[in-house]
Amino acid sequence: MPTTQGKAETFNFRVEADLKADFVAATAAEDRPAGQVLRDLMRRYIAARRRGDFEAEARRQSRLIATDTQEHDEIMHWIDDVSDRDGWR
Repeated sequence: MPTTQGKAETFNFRVEADLKADFVAATAAEDRPAGQVLRDLMRRYIAARRRGDFEAEARRQSRLIATDTQEHDEIMHWIDDVSDRDGWR
């Protein structure tokens, strides 16, 4: 996973004591800092959202392609650009 670029910020939130204890124990058992695991989870969540957004847009555009072949080239270029930019190829 990529490391933080720029200034790091603090993210404070409340969590149940037993959930925190179980999480800290699980990360300690893997000899991984809990903060690093949380950052990795956040990155995966963001990537999944972006992937979902991309897939939804691709489905929408696929429906357009099926009904309007004039936009086909423009849409395919957009899909190529986005997939290259976000590393999905």
